[in-house]
Amino acid sequence: MTTTSERSTLEGAPARATGRRVRRNNWATPYLFLAPYGVLFVGFILIPAIYGIWISLHDYDYLLPHQPWVGLSNYTDLFKSGSRDGADFWRSIRATAIFTVFSVPLLVTIPLGIAMLLNRRFPGRTFFRAVFFTPYVLGVAVVGVLFRFLLDPTIGLLNFYLGKIGFSGTTPWTTQVPWAWVGLVGMTVWWTLGFNAIIYLAGLQDISPELYEAAEVDGASAWDKFRNVTLPGLRPVLLFVLTLTLLASANMFGQSFLVTKGAPSNATRTAIYYISQVGLQQYRQGIAAAMSYILALILVLISLLNFRLFREKEES
Repeated sequence: MTTTSERSTLEGAPARATGRRVRRNNWATPYLFLAPYGVLFVGFILIPAIYGIWISLHDYDYLLPHQPWVGLSNYTDLFKSGSRDGADFWRSIRATAIFTVFSVPLLVTIPLGIAMLLNRRFPGRTFFRAVFFTPYVLGVAVVGVLFRFLLDPTIGLLNFYLGKIGFSGTTPWTTQVPWAWVGLVGMTVWWTLGFNAIIYLAGLQDISPELYEAAEVDGASAWDKFRNVTLPGLRPVLLFVLTLTLLASANMFGQSFLVTKGAPSNATRTAIYYISQVGLQQYRQGIAAAMSYILALILVLISLLNFRLFREKEES
């Protein structure tokens, strides 16, 4: 006869075996969930990135049967004075820097103010949230054609209405600097501020209301609450928004291509715009790939500096 202890041991054995089987099978679960992203990452990011490096080391033209190996000369030529592409490339980098310097502060501060207003309780709050976010869902082609019509110096609606309220003359919004930069930065801020505002809004809702109540008990002013409660609570969100906005501004292409065509005299031709011209219009994909990786390296260094600065502030 089987004793009670032996029976319990025999009954528990299948359960333990099943548990071990489940644990052995569970190791693959996270990898199965990651597999779709992994396939997309390898197919659309990793392999093209490696192939792009290979292209940058050749005098590459996909229309020709042979692509001669040139090594690092595509990179070094960009740093030589008097080279075919060096001056134009660094001029396009300068145009990219101008756009980034003027657009990023506006796209970091204005959406934050809007998010703080939309975080309050008032009638129609959901409607206004949708109003500010709606332009972001438009494609760059739609926004570019819209502002091309609005900013045209001759038939544009902006100059027409400015003339109606007493501003005489024709402002060259798309043909002269600095007006071309004003137009490009203005349209970009209008178009994309809704996205940053929504990100800020999500961060504001994660800040505990008790912190604001404690600040009010201590007699803190609105500025004190913003400086000592809101900003520290939004530090990770600020880092995310700033980094994302820097990268997006440095990769600006559609606005310049559709609205100013790089005018005047290629002053608003950004780096991505120039790289696309070299690679897709002049069929010199090798030098274009080298430009792309130099631009990518610059953006990586700026992003690392950004993270370092935020880390130092957090530690202090």
